[in-house]
Amino acid sequence: MNEPRGTTPESTAPVRASDAERERVAAAVSDAAGEGRLSLAEAEERMNLIYASTYRHELERFVADLPAASAPAPPARRPVVAPGRLRVHVTVAAVLSVFLVLRWVASGVPFFWPAGPMLLLWGTVFAHAAYLRGGGRAVRQWRPPPWGVER
Repeated sequence: MNEPRGTTPESTAPVRASDAERERVAAAVSDAAGEGRLSLAEAEERMNLIYASTYRHELERFVADLPAASAPAPPARRPVVAPGRLRVHVTVAAVLSVFLVLRWVASGVPFFWPAGPMLLLWGTVFAHAAYLRGGGRAVRQWRPPPWGVER
């Protein structure tokens, strides 16, 4: 941990364990008992010895036969679901797009005239999504200019 790595006689002296280090080792023993790796009696005996230990090197023997603590699993990601108003907006845009395409097919016009209205329609959907993605900042309230307004 924080032991000096020199060859001076002071560096070979044992280092005292802190309460935080004892708690870390005790948590590892408690987790091992919870997983069924240690019996309750053995875990209790180790806990008593952990809290009675004075030096860091004494703590290592209590977890030497236990597997290293694995990193916690990342939290499960929730699927991204569009807000209700955006889903309604997309549904309306899709229905109107289908209506425009059917109208174009029925009209017999050689060029695809619904492209313009559909571009505007889907542009508003993408603008709505960008607005929501940006945090949905509210429209600012009107405030008088700093120089004041005469009434």
